[in-house]
Amino acid sequence: MEFEFPSKLIVLVSFFLFIFIVLKLLGWNSTTNSSPLNLIPGPRKLPLIGNLHLLVGNPLPHRAFRDLADKYGPLMHLQLGEVPFIIVSSIEVAKQILKTHDLNFANRPPVVSVKTSSYNYTDIAFSPYGEYWRSLRKICILELLSARRVQSFRHIREEENRDLAKWIASNEGLPINMSERIYLSTYDITTRASLGKKTSEKGTFTSMIKEVVKLAGGLNIADLYPSIGFLPLITGIKFRIERMHQKTDRILNSIINEHRVSSATKTDDDEKTEDLADILLKYQEDGVELALTTDNVKAVLLAPLRVLWNLRRLRSGFIL
Repeated sequence: MEFEFPSKLIVLVSFFLFIFIVLKLLGWNSTTNSSPLNLIPGPRKLPLIGNLHLLVGNPLPHRAFRDLADKYGPLMHLQLGEVPFIIVSSIEVAKQILKTHDLNFANRPPVVSVKTSSYNYTDIAFSPYGEYWRSLRKICILELLSARRVQSFRHIREEENRDLAKWIASNEGLPINMSERIYLSTYDITTRASLGKKTSEKGTFTSMIKEVVKLAGGLNIADLYPSIGFLPLITGIKFRIERMHQKTDRILNSIINEHRVSSATKTDDDEKTEDLADILLKYQEDGVELALTTDNVKAVLLAPLRVLWNLRRLRSGFIL
């Protein structure tokens, strides 16, 4: 978990938060006394900041959650800024949320950085539960994760694993970072299965995805006070995410245009394994089962790469 509080703007942020406190101290009611959330055990909340003081300055917030859960139980309510959080720390309670009552917890809360990078929550990870999400899931299960499709990507896995083995052999007797190299190899496999090839701007693309995941994976002050519309501007996160989004959007536009040209000039004799981009563009052209815009296609193409880098971060730290 990472907090985004730019030091150069701390005075300005403090000023605006002071104005916010003055305006809302008497009427601020993000969690009223009659809220069902107050029935869930949790530490006492301070006005306006809730339980933020229990996390700020802690380099390992998940350990703070663990210590609090030892005191308040496996289902705990925390108030971070304006936003209520439910912390689950047992298998039994998690099963109730993820399986028994999964529809009640299906949607994710809005996140400033994710809204732009996911093209207004239209990828499969962040889109609201409904017909659009169900259609995307069906496409992924039938067209991407079927046994036939997985088998068609076998040559990609073999080529990348062969390159990995050659790299290991070339560094015989030298210390190497196997974890990093394996993740890069997995990234290349995912990229080729999704986009059809390694992009020539791999360095730019990967760095942008990593930065987006970093911004989306932590707590940002703008997300904790969603009613203050100008916070994304004064904290600088809006400009950072927009700058990165423009770069990834340009690369994705180029890749999609290449696929469209390739599809238009393809003959019956051409043998090419369909990748995720080909499949989505085919559904977009048909427009029968699911009406996909080009932005929807780009959002879905980015999703598996974001998931991959999230898994990479999970090895070394906590992601909310």
